[in-house]
Amino acid sequence: MTIDNVIPQVWSAKLYKNLNDEHVYADLLTREYEGEVKKAGDSVRIHTVGRVTIRSYTKNTTTLTRERLDAASQVLIVDQAHYFDFEIDDVDGAQQNPKLMSAYTEEASWGFNDVVDADVASVLQAGVATANQLTAATNVGTGAGDDDAYEILVDLGVQLTTQNVPRGGRWVVVPPWFEGMLQKDPRFVSFGTAGNREVLKNGMIGRAAGFEIRVSNNVPLSSTTYTIIAGVKSAAAFVEQIREMEAFRPHDSFGDAMKGLLLYGRKVLDPSRLCSIDVDQAA
Repeated sequence: MTIDNVIPQVWSAKLYKNLNDEHVYADLLTREYEGEVKKAGDSVRIHTVGRVTIRSYTKNTTTLTRERLDAASQVLIVDQAHYFDFEIDDVDGAQQNPKLMSAYTEEASWGFNDVVDADVASVLQAGVATANQLTAATNVGTGAGDDDAYEILVDLGVQLTTQNVPRGGRWVVVPPWFEGMLQKDPRFVSFGTAGNREVLKNGMIGRAAGFEIRVSNNVPLSSTTYTIIAGVKSAAAFVEQIREMEAFRPHDSFGDAMKGLLLYGRKVLDPSRLCSIDVDQAA
């Protein structure tokens, strides 16, 4: 296989699609600021609209007080960069199997995805407002006296509502074992319409307690304690751009090689729109 058989534009498009398909945390954040990211260190300035003061008015009596509003701004810096660089030797038969390069490129996309989602999860965890960090549930299970998984979701929702977070578009990400607890709960499995139940039956985790529920192996973990995070898209922003994909023939070997560079940035915009709870699985 010569380098003419490897088209960088094709691989790049495939890899970017894989990344979009497989993100969990990153896809739950607003990506409206993504735009055109050109190089590491680029930044996006995001304007924040504050509250407008509401005052009492009495006809023919009140003198109006005008409030001067200035939009505050935050800067999201595209400062995270990761790459891959691999080679397939001609002796390994790559010239007889052109799909081999595609398979490894797809594997690289999974690697990118895993690194990005774990990083975004840790940033969200650190960014939750202190008031929205609920008391830990140390014994989540289905036995007598165990903390109830479904009720934990309800508590997260109540806290977000207390903070005036919009009810629409709420999400929560849970670890696989927590998903298992929900699947054993008839309040979750029988929730909603027949169509919703069909979604659950087909393996997607579905909705309950006002949340779109996602499952991930990248839920922040410390020892045996997982931090479940809930929120809305507007709580944080994510921007991502594959800077470059390049197929080449290394000068010092006989093989085809591919390298790729991924740039991204992430930032919590409003800590009050996130909520979290530390949970441990019952023994």
